[in-house]
Amino acid sequence: MKLNAGIVTSKLVESKAFYTTVLGMGVTFENEFYLLLHTPGGETAISFLLPDHPSQQPLFRKPFTGQGMYLTIEVEDVDKMYNELKKKGIPIKIDIRDEPWGDRHFAVQDPNGIGIDIVKYSPPAE
Repeated sequence: MKLNAGIVTSKLVESKAFYTTVLGMGVTFENEFYLLLHTPGGETAISFLLPDHPSQQPLFRKPFTGQGMYLTIEVEDVDKMYNELKKKGIPIKIDIRDEPWGDRHFAVQDPNGIGIDIVKYSPPAE
């Protein structure tokens, strides 16, 4: 089983720029109403779909309203990613931090208002 999160948004161009330039994702497929991106290793995908497109069933036509969703991206070196995004001038919404349960993470926000938690999972300290 694979999971592909899909976002219905009018911001296809902005989403493509953010996810490819900022997060290093690649384009798997795109046309005038749909964009499918993949992580650098191709293990995971995310898609974007224009709202109210006549080719789609009504269930998939309403646009995302910008609240109530987040994504988590697990990386090997969270400090490196944090420093790279800061150098690019990407606004950091939650500064890098260590959590008592072991995670080290920070957060950014995509053009659609989705919070993205970038994390290195670690076991909690004894």
